[in-house]
Amino acid sequence: MAQKKDNVELICNIGELAGLFEHSESLTEFLQKIVSVVAYHMSASVCSVYLLDESGTNLQLIANQGLNPNLVGKLRISRHEGITGLVLKELRTIRTGHASLHANYKFIPESDEEKYESFLASPILRGLNRIGVLIVQDTEPDYFTKNDANALHAIAAQLAASIENAKLFMSLHEGDDMRIAETTDPKSPAKALYQGACASKGIARGRATIVGQTDSFLRLSEEMELRHCTVDEFREALQQSEEQIEALQKQLDELYADVAALIFSAHLLILKDRMFSGEMIDLMSAGRSPQSAITEVVNRYVDLFSKNSNPRFQEKVQDVKDVGHRILHNLLHGEDLAPDYGGEIVIVGELLPSHLVKFATQHVAGLIIVGGGVTSHVSILARSMEVPVILLDDSSIFDVREGTPILLDATSGTAYVDPSEEVTNQYLDIINVHQQVAFDDTEIPGTTTTRDGQKIHLLANINLLNELNLAKKFQAEGIGLYRSEFPFVVRRGFPSEEEQYRIYRKIVTTMQPLPITMRTLDIGGDKMVAHASFLDEANPFLGLRALRFTLRNKDVFKVQLRAMLRSALDADLRLMFPMVASVDEFLEACDVTRECINELKEEEIPHCETPIFGPMIELPSAVEVVEELAAESGFLCIGTNDLVQYTLGVDRTNESIADYYVPYHPAVLRSLKRIVTAGTQAGIPVSICGDMAGDPSMLPFLIGIGITRVSIDVRLIRKVQQTISGIDRKNATVLADEMLSKGRISELTSLVGTQNDE
Repeated sequence: MAQKKDNVELICNIGELAGLFEHSESLTEFLQKIVSVVAYHMSASVCSVYLLDESGTNLQLIANQGLNPNLVGKLRISRHEGITGLVLKELRTIRTGHASLHANYKFIPESDEEKYESFLASPILRGLNRIGVLIVQDTEPDYFTKNDANALHAIAAQLAASIENAKLFMSLHEGDDMRIAETTDPKSPAKALYQGACASKGIARGRATIVGQTDSFLRLSEEMELRHCTVDEFREALQQSEEQIEALQKQLDELYADVAALIFSAHLLILKDRMFSGEMIDLMSAGRSPQSAITEVVNRYVDLFSKNSNPRFQEKVQDVKDVGHRILHNLLHGEDLAPDYGGEIVIVGELLPSHLVKFATQHVAGLIIVGGGVTSHVSILARSMEVPVILLDDSSIFDVREGTPILLDATSGTAYVDPSEEVTNQYLDIINVHQQVAFDDTEIPGTTTTRDGQKIHLLANINLLNELNLAKKFQAEGIGLYRSEFPFVVRRGFPSEEEQYRIYRKIVTTMQPLPITMRTLDIGGDKMVAHASFLDEANPFLGLRALRFTLRNKDVFKVQLRAMLRSALDADLRLMFPMVASVDEFLEACDVTRECINELKEEEIPHCETPIFGPMIELPSAVEVVEELAAESGFLCIGTNDLVQYTLGVDRTNESIADYYVPYHPAVLRSLKRIVTAGTQAGIPVSICGDMAGDPSMLPFLIGIGITRVSIDVRLIRKVQQTISGIDRKNATVLADEMLSKGRISELTSLVGTQNDE
């Protein structure tokens, strides 16, 4: 037996779980390896995995080490029976040193488990959906520690995604009919220029790659049919694809540990699926070319997944297309050309946050999303990963020939198809300038002041962990907004306390001793998580979002709060609650946090005992009670994007009414002034974030009303610092007073961005 460990680093390491997954041929084999590894690292005599059956009424023993092996696959217990059933019912980890004395103990004949008194079990969940239970047992009473409980809970969370994906593919072959998708004829010819909307700014040039048509994977090109490929070459391409995806997962773990979460597991399952590759080989044996066989089978899966009523399958459509793209690429080009999306402009019909992460990891040059809008999370992720993205309504771009040069100007929302040499040269000059700015190592001053010496604190908005080094490079004076939802957005389940703790701890250790503001989970509206079917509402912007969601789901809320508090030991932690609508909501969130602090004290777990609480002011109702909120808070933060949206009743994601979204509307300006005044009178700091905070035309007004803390995208720090250095505070105050005196938008248009510098 291995020596018992007191830390969870090894046993819940995602890299180790990924390795087990990569080298397993089936769900059963994967889980059997898991129970062996967990039992070894925890020095446990027994480890078991129970999964809910398709009916959702019984738990079935799927993998085990230590009990009677004849029960694996045969033993079923009611989901309401025993300690195991209680774990799933109450969705909590249960640890007992004397299982036979537990009120819910259930004896199972022929299991040989009566001698194992120590019992530790955690639920396996995907979001709020129950999947199964992970259990360890030992003969020594009181054998498992609190640290072991944290470790097992983290492992159960890591397992959930792979188990669900594997179960999907198993059910796919049990009952679904495989149909060949019918490709539709182009409705209109491709054009030379497309004008859309910007989702993530930037300029890129590359070859067109169609991976996003909803009706099929692709159409065979003459080049593909002319190239002669053998079955052996196909097998090599298949093996090469698997090795590449395994390497991508490892690379993703290193670069984006906060959103990695075995994100390529579905790709590996598809490649390991014997029916997927087997049907291709059968078609080749019947005389079809490998290219034709790959295309037909991938199109079958795309059709099957897209028409399946299970939304889990629908989400795998893009994964199947991605795998097909990779196999074909390896088959046609071998090692001569990289199989990822480097140098390619991908045209896609729908894009989940997880798909964006996959494309970014594979070095995509840019993205064109066709049809429908894009969520805030996709836009923010794209900006954080520096991927230019535009949105188009014109589906004729799907008829662009693969490999056609495309120049993507995501600053103006323009896509040039096969651009002229003149247009290309113009943009090459712009690209060169952007690259020079990106690599500018000019030292940035550690403090920011207006022209007349007023200090302004520039704080960083952080979305992903990889932005922390940029925040330090640009000398941000702390984190004014950490958007904590991204580990939730990319995964298909809520990350465990241990997973969240590791992410938050990385932020704290990187940025200490600077102040760190962590915003609790903000989902709903245009900020959706992959598993948010429970948030499918008629009007999501006015529904169960942000603080409303977490207060309604306190188990999810407390897991996040505990992780944040644990991570910030000896740190300057500010906890910010989003979308606060009333003083009552804010105080309830503070009370839940204090409950977590007391629980951590009782459990003797080190944590931050004195976080500073603050509301995010984004709703008109919060503005109306801002004086009362300020009296109960340690700080205020203005979220300008939603404040403008809700004050004016304008959906900021709706391009057809974009001209109604006016940040300098008199009602917005007066709300901003009232918030700052309330903070000043209460003697607490007021910060501002959102697009307005980085807008040079609005900064004179903001400084004029007394804003001294600005939280912005880290990439804007240099630009905003330069803008602020040219502003005279006294003149800005005069300008702000004049703007506040105006009641019409037309009167304010000429004042925005001006300042009396005389």
